[in-house]
Amino acid sequence: MKNPMFWVLLTGMAILLIQQGLPVHSQGDSQTDNKVMDNITVRQGETVFLRCPQGDIVTHTAWLNRSSILYAGEDKWSVDPRVSLVTLNQEEFTIKIEDVDMTDEGPYICAVQTSRRPRTTSVHILIQVPPTIINLSKGIVVNEGSNVTLMCQASGKPEPSFTWKLLSPSGDLASEDEYLDIPSISRQRAGTYECTAVNDIATDVQTVEITVNYAPSVSEGRDVGVTLGQRGVLECEADAVPEADFEWYRDDRRIFNGFDGMEIEDAGQLSKLTFFNVSEADYGNYTCIAINKLGSSNTRFVLYEVIEPTSSTLLQGPGAVQDGNSGSMGTHVHTYTCLLLAILQFLLRF
Repeated sequence: MKNPMFWVLLTGMAILLIQQGLPVHSQGDSQTDNKVMDNITVRQGETVFLRCPQGDIVTHTAWLNRSSILYAGEDKWSVDPRVSLVTLNQEEFTIKIEDVDMTDEGPYICAVQTSRRPRTTSVHILIQVPPTIINLSKGIVVNEGSNVTLMCQASGKPEPSFTWKLLSPSGDLASEDEYLDIPSISRQRAGTYECTAVNDIATDVQTVEITVNYAPSVSEGRDVGVTLGQRGVLECEADAVPEADFEWYRDDRRIFNGFDGMEIEDAGQLSKLTFFNVSEADYGNYTCIAINKLGSSNTRFVLYEVIEPTSSTLLQGPGAVQDGNSGSMGTHVHTYTCLLLAILQFLLRF
């Protein structure tokens, strides 16, 4: 089968046909010996079968890809291990290409030399590729009010379309473009953003995180009343990114942890100033200041004294309070009661 001169001529004829261009989505032309079959669409990674009808008395037959001979009859010319012979008989000549890739896309020609005349059958392989996100913006940290642009680029065939969505916290921000513009970003727009690339074959999804820095905002201080000698706690809460550092002051004097029996405990957004044994000197005005690199905020507290009721006050309820005549009135009532009983006994004798 490997007649050098014949295959040189056959290859030249195939190249000429390919250079002239093969029709796309065409049916075979029954009026000529050169037929064009429908396109074969196959997904990347699948196997494609190339079938060529034979008929008559075939003397030579071959499958060609562009300028290369894949198979000449039973003889394999291609060095690609993915290409193999499936069927070769008087009715058909079929080869297969496994694990197809984009490099396999293009025109293929089956050239047949019969006892009557040569003919060709051509087909165009179209490779569909699932989308793959190849370029995604990295996670970013910005200050509140900045303009932000996220980018998401993907390969795939057909060309993928894009969707942007804010996932966490859930929001209504969305885009149907590979770029997402967020002008003057606010703290409510911080979170996880999802880019989805989709085509007719599959979907690829990746996420990117946006962190928005902003100055502290401190909750209004709540005054606390404590009995002398008891435990008291002042709590200061601040919303900030990055998290705020806290400072406590008594009037204009800064308080440090362990100072005068007081303890300062910071945990995330909350700072606590604890008095374990409140003294007269502890009552007064206090200030909490929350600070980060973007600014500061403060709030004020009052630690005031709560007077405990005395034991005599607790024993005497409202009914226990008496005026100066209450004793004599009790004596008079007792006398009248005895007199009435004596009269009643006297009347019962009759």
